[in-house]
Amino acid sequence: MIKLYDTGVYLVNGREIIEDSGDAHVALLSKVGREMTKEQARQGTMAYSILEQHNISGSMDKLRIKFDALASHDITYVGIIQTARASGLEKFPVPYVLTNCHNSLCAVGGTINEDDHMFALSAAKKYGGIYVPAHLAVIHQYMREMMSRCGSMILGSDSHTRYGALGTIAIGEGGGELAKQILNRTYDLKRPEVVAVYLTGTPKKGVGPQDIALSIIGTVFKNGYVNNKIMEFVGDGIEGLSVEYRNGIDVMTTETTCLSSIWCTDEKVKDYFSAHGRPEAYEKLDPAEVAYYDGLIYVDLSKIKPMIALPFHPSNTYTIEELNANPMDILKHVEQEAIQLLDNPHIKLDLTSKVRNGSIYVEQGIVAGCAGGTYDNIVDVADIMSGYSTGNDTFSMSVYPSSQPTYINLVRNGAIEKLMNAGVIIRSAFCGPCFGAGDVPANKGLSIRHTTRNFPNREGSVPSNGQIASVALMDARSIAATAINGGRLTSATEIDVEYTKPAYQFSSEVYRKRVYNGFGKADRSIELSLGPNIADWPTFPALTEHLLLKVVSFLTDPVTTTDELIPSGETSSYRSNPLRLAEFTLSRKDPSYVGKAKVVYHYEKMRREANNPADACEDLREIYRSIAQIEGKSSITPQEIGIGSTIYANKPGDGSAREQAASSQKVLGGWANIAREYATKRYRSNLINWGMLPFILESALNFKNGDYIYIPNIREAIESEKATIKAYVIGDTIQAMELILGDLTADERQILLKGCLINYYREDHA
Repeated sequence: MIKLYDTGVYLVNGREIIEDSGDAHVALLSKVGREMTKEQARQGTMAYSILEQHNISGSMDKLRIKFDALASHDITYVGIIQTARASGLEKFPVPYVLTNCHNSLCAVGGTINEDDHMFALSAAKKYGGIYVPAHLAVIHQYMREMMSRCGSMILGSDSHTRYGALGTIAIGEGGGELAKQILNRTYDLKRPEVVAVYLTGTPKKGVGPQDIALSIIGTVFKNGYVNNKIMEFVGDGIEGLSVEYRNGIDVMTTETTCLSSIWCTDEKVKDYFSAHGRPEAYEKLDPAEVAYYDGLIYVDLSKIKPMIALPFHPSNTYTIEELNANPMDILKHVEQEAIQLLDNPHIKLDLTSKVRNGSIYVEQGIVAGCAGGTYDNIVDVADIMSGYSTGNDTFSMSVYPSSQPTYINLVRNGAIEKLMNAGVIIRSAFCGPCFGAGDVPANKGLSIRHTTRNFPNREGSVPSNGQIASVALMDARSIAATAINGGRLTSATEIDVEYTKPAYQFSSEVYRKRVYNGFGKADRSIELSLGPNIADWPTFPALTEHLLLKVVSFLTDPVTTTDELIPSGETSSYRSNPLRLAEFTLSRKDPSYVGKAKVVYHYEKMRREANNPADACEDLREIYRSIAQIEGKSSITPQEIGIGSTIYANKPGDGSAREQAASSQKVLGGWANIAREYATKRYRSNLINWGMLPFILESALNFKNGDYIYIPNIREAIESEKATIKAYVIGDTIQAMELILGDLTADERQILLKGCLINYYREDHA
């Protein structure tokens, strides 16, 4: 059972909830014996305390945060380091962990992926970083084991950067924000609201962390209850959960669109750090005697049932029980939703064919990554599957331990043997199944996965090639229960099993022998290893006085994910080459986008070369005549007006932190996005860091795909801190409109004016 409070709440002694009603102050006075303002109580959250310790602005309303450590993987670190190099990088000022858990399949794209790994090793030596070789650990498991610390803050270039259960506020952001930290700058934001997640009760046998997480996501995602807020986990239910169980819930908070998370810590967390050889990393964390929260999610763990998130979002949740009771109606409904989402008449999602004799049968089970591949999950899976078989038909199953130390312990206690004897394939530490680069199902296959996401094509299919497969998210225990039933969808609460719960014994030896730890030992004489696919960023112009935007893509989905803006999977190997990667922009959502954007970019290039773009385009001559009419002139000089492309989307940026969703548009000449709202702070930050204007449209739509939008005096508007910008739609007629930039920090304004973060820091460094 999950309940959302309609008001803010006061939490007294971490247990008693007082709703923020008219007489709340009276109840507070009787409980604590003193008057207290709401602002004083806000300062009682764990989040406030940690943010205050890391804020250097002097104001808790406008934060400027410096993090204790950074983390990136091999899809993101090349671009980040290249950005920082172009901006004057000398050495890494804090521990920066470069893991290799995404582009680990080094046969894909020839030498490309391993070239990136060698780049990272050379960068770790040159600038003083920490290099974790491929297959050794997924990014978040390594950060949990070796870098988390109670009361600390970590910034990662992966959206699932979450270590709240270990007392660390961790935030997933685009690469530009990490580049800022590397260059000794700050992470700037308004003080986020904090929402309590009050856990009580004990989960039923067979209910795992993914079940709890999906229940919460299904309740809060669509209504935006925690959007860009910090989720603070409190309550008596925490003490009954193992640390890895907590980690499994915590990492999935990303799918609520919250900013970050933090949990109360206890003796179990203390034991976790001691077992990992870092007892000094522990500190008891609790809210103050009185803490005020901007909302509260009340979760009775004993009432949670095994869950499934059907395609194509982690919030598309049902209990397995209700799905099995009414499979045809529910699956038909998902198929109908997919028609609009996929927007491809040649592709039809077929889930109802999975129903045979009233039961749902799936083709694949995967337990992997930072969410599924933890020790506790895998030993429970081994207990369920001990003595059983996955069968020798279409159903297959793979398990990916999240780190080599985890793998070693699973070998020691016999869990790996149980799994292999049951027919399970054991893989190395690799994030591939989370983004479509490992264990791709057959066309029209349905895979059940304890991973992080089930967005379209995250399993690796390519609809433009006539392929479609899909993923449903489930907990590892129910996946194992399904496996021993030959792929028949089964809840873990339906089976009889004795969970052995063998103690975990961490071994750091493999890390001592393979991880390169160069923090504090930068050697500028080291040459970077630059493979043939590793390319520098192209040059980007500063923002012009006036701007002419052509709308080259018009997306009307309720939410547009970063996977749709720049696909995962087959594009991953090209993320070190901005020009090659840009060719994939919107390829699954709007295949015509790249060609249209290139035409507009050609016009801008002509303008910069002092040619007249109108010479190449009759339509543009008409646009200039319209602009002259708007300005009340007889004519205008084309060189006065920058030309760029833009996209419209209702709510872009849900999902991954990958900055390439913005930078690829920029490489193709993009100069703005126009949206009703942005799904995440990190996507809006990515736009700004790449010099893309993050416009909000609140009024009625009065433009369409192919229209031009003229924005006079845009540079002056940003310099004078105007939040609302006057613009003109030049389509069949000329229509005035207002675009909103919203709050921008002083640094963000300068980044937009300079044209991108690289330009801003390069000029500052010079």
